[in-house]
Amino acid sequence: MRRWPVIVVAAAALGALSGAAAYQNIAPRQGEQKDEQQGEQKGSWQEIAWSFPRDGWPAGRAFHCRGASCGGGIEVYVRPKLGFCNCDRGVADDDEVDRVADVDLISQYFVPLAPGEVVQIADMAGRTRAYDLKPSDGSRRVVIGIAVSRRCDLLVAVAHGKGDAWETRRAALALLVTREMTRWMMAAMEGR
Repeated sequence: MRRWPVIVVAAAALGALSGAAAYQNIAPRQGEQKDEQQGEQKGSWQEIAWSFPRDGWPAGRAFHCRGASCGGGIEVYVRPKLGFCNCDRGVADDDEVDRVADVDLISQYFVPLAPGEVVQIADMAGRTRAYDLKPSDGSRRVVIGIAVSRRCDLLVAVAHGKGDAWETRRAALALLVTREMTRWMMAAMEGR
């Protein structure tokens, strides 16, 4: 019977700590919103819930940007796919980006706009590619698929918005190279 008060206090403390951690992760950090070279506001990135059903991979992190520099609204979803990459070549071509970058989570109906481009995020190399997509509501949206690798592991991101492909890609990559995201991606790629 003496254990119940201890259990209740421990549960309340854990709840308070996790609530504080969630608030801290959602609120944009002032130092990470400024472009260090130009001092411009990058936009208001806010962490949102992972909105896709469970599949064979764990849910990742999701963000929404509302600033004018984000083309009026962009969402970015990023997650690791451990053990899902060609260990010798990494992300070598556009077909692999098409296959792994989670674009199909946004819509099954996507068409590449152009050949992809090589990209480097933290210590991971890979490719990025832009797609035009036709959602069921008939509106036009642009989607950017990003797939980078380290050893035999993938980190994938998909960004979508109503703006043009170049602006959506620029905003998504700016988010992914922030200090906080780089730390999280490195930890996620190590399975932590």
